[in-house]
Amino acid sequence: MNITNRRQFITQSAAALGTFIGTQAVAAPSSTSETLVQQLHKSLNEAQTTALCLPYDDPLRLKVDNNWHIRPKAIRDVLDQDQQDLVRQIFDGLHSDEYKKEVWRQFDQDNKRDGGFGSASIALFGQPGSGKFEFVLTGRHCTRRCDGDSAVGTAFGGPIFYGHAAQGFDEEPNHPGNAYWFQALRANEVFQALDGKQRATALLETSRGEHGTKTVELSRKTTGLPGIRVGSMSSDQKNLVRLVLADLIKPFRETDAKEALSLIDASGMDDLHMAFSKNEDVGNDSVWDTWQVEGPNMVWYFRGDPHVHCWAHIKAPI
Repeated sequence: MNITNRRQFITQSAAALGTFIGTQAVAAPSSTSETLVQQLHKSLNEAQTTALCLPYDDPLRLKVDNNWHIRPKAIRDVLDQDQQDLVRQIFDGLHSDEYKKEVWRQFDQDNKRDGGFGSASIALFGQPGSGKFEFVLTGRHCTRRCDGDSAVGTAFGGPIFYGHAAQGFDEEPNHPGNAYWFQALRANEVFQALDGKQRATALLETSRGEHGTKTVELSRKTTGLPGIRVGSMSSDQKNLVRLVLADLIKPFRETDAKEALSLIDASGMDDLHMAFSKNEDVGNDSVWDTWQVEGPNMVWYFRGDPHVHCWAHIKAPI
């Protein structure tokens, strides 16, 4: 190879290497919700920090409700467009690739009246990147958290809420178009698999009702909970309960879903109880719209009348 050809070879190789490195950079894994929270926090000016940031131990951090704003101002009124885009990416990253399209459909539909995603509100607790922190986003039918496992032994960073009013306010018995009704159908498979005596134990006259954060207070009890104890079920029935749990975590990112299941398993499936409520049966068709799974360290309450509200809280056993 002569000098000229050698120089051409080196130049072409360097160009190819540069293209490869650039391609690798583009193909690198996208940022996690946690790193995006850090980026958002660093971008805040003094006025935004005053409006959105609170100490990590502020009691507001663990509040949950079906339709509320964790801070008085909507994100459209306190964040610029780039910052709002970061919030969108954070929220998106908290959900599974399989199900996030449905989550967005629900969120956009439920918040359309109030102005869409910009009507949500956020708060930042603690110091992202240098200590314990938690990002919380709230709006209609939404309380979501991102905490980088700051809340040790707590799934999702604390109690969460999701829901959907797919047909305005009052839904039909089969809840057409509801993003989360599939979870209730799965739970009803458990009820259908029970014998007469088991059904009598599982079926309650009234539901637990909705009481804000108190809705998901943990009993820490292994006995005396409402409904039928999973430990009393057959192996086939227990497998159906596991399918219910798998569907409950389906909308959420893998790390949160795995943590939730591991915390439930840590206290044992047998101490879980399933209950179905007579008093909120849309259409009186005995397809139970309102039901729950409760154990000593978890509550997952699904209220389907008049539309879907879901409350969840899971912690490590004590």
